[in-house]
Amino acid sequence: MKKLSKSIVENYEKHPEKVLQFGEGNFLRAFVDWQIEVMNKTADFNGSIVVVQPRGSKKIEKLNEQNGLYTLYLQGMKEGKAVKEHMLIHSISRGINLFTQYEEFEQLAHNDELRFIFSNTTEAGIAYDETDRLDDRPQKSFPGKLTAFLYYRYKAFNGNKDKGFIIIPCELIDRSGEKLKEIILQYASLWNLGEGFIRWVHDANTFCSSLVDRIVPGYPRDTIEEITNELGYQDDMVVVGEQFHLWVIEGPQWIREEFPAHISGLNTLFVDDLTPYRTRKVRILNGTHTAMTPVAYLYGLNTVAEAVKHPVMGRYIKEMIFEEIIPTLDLPADELTNFANAVLERFGNPFIKHLLLSISLNSFSKYKTRDLPSLLAYFNLKKELPRKLVFSLAALICFYKGKRGAEEIKIEDNREIIELLSRHWRAFDGTVESAREIVTAVLGYERIWEIDLNSVPGLTDKVTMYLYEIETKGMTEALETVLQVKAKNQGGE
Repeated sequence: MKKLSKSIVENYEKHPEKVLQFGEGNFLRAFVDWQIEVMNKTADFNGSIVVVQPRGSKKIEKLNEQNGLYTLYLQGMKEGKAVKEHMLIHSISRGINLFTQYEEFEQLAHNDELRFIFSNTTEAGIAYDETDRLDDRPQKSFPGKLTAFLYYRYKAFNGNKDKGFIIIPCELIDRSGEKLKEIILQYASLWNLGEGFIRWVHDANTFCSSLVDRIVPGYPRDTIEEITNELGYQDDMVVVGEQFHLWVIEGPQWIREEFPAHISGLNTLFVDDLTPYRTRKVRILNGTHTAMTPVAYLYGLNTVAEAVKHPVMGRYIKEMIFEEIIPTLDLPADELTNFANAVLERFGNPFIKHLLLSISLNSFSKYKTRDLPSLLAYFNLKKELPRKLVFSLAALICFYKGKRGAEEIKIEDNREIIELLSRHWRAFDGTVESAREIVTAVLGYERIWEIDLNSVPGLTDKVTMYLYEIETKGMTEALETVLQVKAKNQGGE
């Protein structure tokens, strides 16, 4: 069977390179790159994307082998009906491997038509690394790479303020655009790039914070043979996403004229303040994803849909959302309830096999961003700890032991976090005291949390108790104990 490339595609389109994208992963290709494809077809956006990888990856090579082409399957509820459809995406022009093609990356800064920069490097990606240098090829951090690129642009056009960018990071951190700009200015100072460059960063570039929402399970490993037969060609970059999508961008309204998503009927909004949208989505959808993953996986489940539909795990998820997360949100109750019910329906999408392991990347930074605010807000509001969110934290620590029974779990996270957990788990001797040592070390690791969580009254004790129960009784019994607490209390015990 032929492999996907432009040689087998009728009416292969080539558009000017208007977008630089940091990230070649499933989400951006099923969300941003799809939107640009739609705008090219329906709103005359007339632009293509140059993709670079924020970390080492072979996906760049695979994309280039397929001339940037890939197939996107959208599956789920659409206008009240279950719909499964697919389309060929042409919007990526090429990928640049920063480790072998850095000169091409530098030369891209001279492209007069380049206008937008998008990124999705996970919550851990927008971070300052003081060891980065301008003459590195490439820099280690994503903001370091971007700062270097902006400096190349500044020099290529002699500081022309008309040659700046609209920069829209898609990472799920609060004030992502502001945070990214702040780090870029740190590098500008560290690298002595000059006051002229700093003024150009301020005056020529528009940094927008944004909120993204689409569940993207990624590559359909279990059904790829069936998909290949349906397509009639081999596509190593197939990606699956749900039908639902929402992109909220906090920025000036004039950007709509350059990024005409509204003309294409896309659910992309330009707003003055995305805070209410972000809080609702990050706490309920992303927070639930992150909190349920270690619990459900150690329970023996493998996908989001299995977890939501499971009688015990499903109850845990629903009670966590409606009893512990929603009460902390300062939004209308009906709006929150409707959003939560829609999220649960999306989690149970019959078309999508969303692997829990695919959600587990950088889980600690995700928990800090998505779940810790709910945990602390609940404690401040109720003067007690939210049992299910705390249980999730204990399960996360267990998950990083790297074992599900005899099965190895491949942990993907910051090296320091992995080493911290590995070191303490190797010293674990099966006692409560040893469990407390692990918990105390993790909760006190301020490079993750930015505070010492051992200072939260009762948290160390509660996480230790849950961790010990999971280790000694197993996840099934430990979870059922947590869920029975409410029933016992209501019974007067």
